Formats: sequence, C-alpha cells, structure tokens
Amino acid sequence: MLVGQQRRNSGFERRIMRFNGLLRSRNPDALDEWIDDAIETELTTIMRFASVLRRDIDAVKNAIELPWSNGQAEGQINRLKTLKRAMYGAGPELMRARMLPLNHTK
Repeated sequence: MLVGQQRRNSGFERRIMRFNGLLRSRNPDALDEWIDDAIETELTTIMRFASVLRRDIDAVKNAIELPWSNGQAEGQINRLKTLKRAMYGAGPELMRARMLPLNHTK
C-alpha cells in the first residue's frame, strides 16, 4: 500500500492520466510539454519513458495524430511466425498447405 500512496503523492497517476488524455485527444502539440514535465520529475519510470519518446519524437507525434496503424501487418507477421514454429521440420509441402487458402491450386 505504501508504494501506491507514494505514487499518488508524487504525481505518478496525474502524469499518466495527462499522457492518456494527450493520446485520446490526438493532440501532438501537447507532447513536448508533457515530456519536459515528465523528465523534470524524480520518478525514474516516467523519466525513462519520456526520454525514449523524445528520441523519436517525429514518429511518436505521427502515431498520435495520424489514423493509420501497422496492426494488420504485425498481426500477419505474428500469424506466419506461429505457423513457421508449428511446422518446423514438417517439410515445405505441409507448410504450403497450411499457409495457402483451401481453394488455391498450383
């Protein structure tokens, strides 16, 4: 309980909620101010997170502002890697049969 109390007293939750609001509002202009505030805290976790965001600030701002996502591509990659692990050593024909649609012909 002491850790939770320290976090509330130190502003940990307040900073997290501000960041969440920043993401939900899709306002990348407020990001620089949030990062500056987060780096000035004595909360190591928040400081590290903010410094990582600062390293690639353009990509972070684009992720906040733009509606596009690479989630579909990442999902397909994950599916293919899972199939590959499951089929390891089974041979190329079986792997091809698992990856291609049922109505696919040679």
